[in-house]
Amino acid sequence: MAAWLSHPKRISIAFSCAFTVALSLWGSPAWAGDPFRKVEPHNISDKTEAAFEAMFKKGNYSEAKRHLAATKSSEADEPLAYAMLASLAYAEKDWETFSTYASQTVDAAQQLKSQDPLRGNLYLAVGNLLKGAYTYKIEGPVRVTSKLRKVFYYFDQAENEAPNDPELNLVRAYLDLLLAGNISFSRPNQAVKSFKEDTAPAYLANRGIAIAYRDMEQYDKALRFVDKAIEATPKNPELHYLKGQILYQKGKENDNPSTVKQAVEQFDQALAQAEQLPSSIVNPIERERRIAQKLLAEMG
Repeated sequence: MAAWLSHPKRISIAFSCAFTVALSLWGSPAWAGDPFRKVEPHNISDKTEAAFEAMFKKGNYSEAKRHLAATKSSEADEPLAYAMLASLAYAEKDWETFSTYASQTVDAAQQLKSQDPLRGNLYLAVGNLLKGAYTYKIEGPVRVTSKLRKVFYYFDQAENEAPNDPELNLVRAYLDLLLAGNISFSRPNQAVKSFKEDTAPAYLANRGIAIAYRDMEQYDKALRFVDKAIEATPKNPELHYLKGQILYQKGKENDNPSTVKQAVEQFDQALAQAEQLPSSIVNPIERERRIAQKLLAEMG
């Protein structure tokens, strides 16, 4: 069960769902925005919302980092800020900073729990997920099992509070996707089913569906959903990277140089914005572009 914690792409997905969990956490009238609910929306701080949108709409980690730096003093008790800071530290392979922010996520979530059981429990799940990733990285799988038990326990507690909440549906879908990639008895089609429930924001749901269909080797369906995500968030280089992966696999399977050429173009489009991405994302894009270019040359 701990194997997926060692996979950077799966960890990034986990972080994505973790961060979306908390956008509506804080309820001050001076704060605005809830991308999950059209009825009875909750509010978040402007700085945190800006950081979230920079990372997940734009795929701009540099901009997200600037926004998060501004939250450290003004929003020191917000679990979302700590979780996103942990994600940035993970991308930079700064393991001790990552561990610190993971623990602060848990601490802030514990404080929130009495006021907001749904989101408090969700962030306790998120924080323990982050702590589990650190434990696996530093110590290996031996001590990870207890962390995973806590993740599922707190997730169940949050689900008991509001089983049909759009945030919870989105998190459940990403959790299904994580498990499907690493545990033999889990399947990506369960993740697709979960994503198609009442989830929001749509661009993250469509991204998840595209990944699931990619993993099931249903490339036409994967392309349809990644295109939906790109339509909503066209400035996100990670989505062009994902589309490049799908096109490469489709072109390789069908022995179609035109499709592989399109994959190279998508990788190039992602790399055109490399300055806003961490090296842990840029390096795989460059490597996969070289592989696609080599295949294209071999196809003549």
